[in-house]
Amino acid sequence: MKDKEQQFNALVTDHGDKIRRICSYYNSDPDEQKDMYQEILINIWNSLHSFRGDAAISTWIYRISVNTSLSFTGKSFRKMKLIVNTDTSNLHNLLDEDETESKLNLERNLNQLQTELNQLSVIDKSLITLLLEGLSMREIADIIGITEPNVKVKIHRIKEQLKTKFKPDGHE
Repeated sequence: MKDKEQQFNALVTDHGDKIRRICSYYNSDPDEQKDMYQEILINIWNSLHSFRGDAAISTWIYRISVNTSLSFTGKSFRKMKLIVNTDTSNLHNLLDEDETESKLNLERNLNQLQTELNQLSVIDKSLITLLLEGLSMREIADIIGITEPNVKVKIHRIKEQLKTKFKPDGHE
């Protein structure tokens, strides 16, 4: 038991901030975020014995975090809103490197971006949250449970959709 407890404490220390960010993507209410965070920790604790090491521990934790967040929101998950905060360090992952002007416009227009992201399907919202976390396509595929090429195609389509919405003239 002591060994499991030490392992769990180390995981929470190493990955607690990531888990909190996932919670903040899926719920804007701080109290709900805390409840979601606790639920994720309970699920990690309960599943710790079943971690086989087939994937990185961070991938496993992200998978539990995303799945728990989706479950936590219950039947309202279709109406779930992504919350994009002012930490834009990984926002560049949504657009290609050569679109500096578009990236700057995105960072200045977080409300518009949030509106656009919230029109995405549930799976696309999950993909974007993981992309905003700075994860690779392979890691996202492992977490979501779809193939890496499928992740690339879905993210490419989302990026194209966003590029259209954020053209300088603001029209499609």
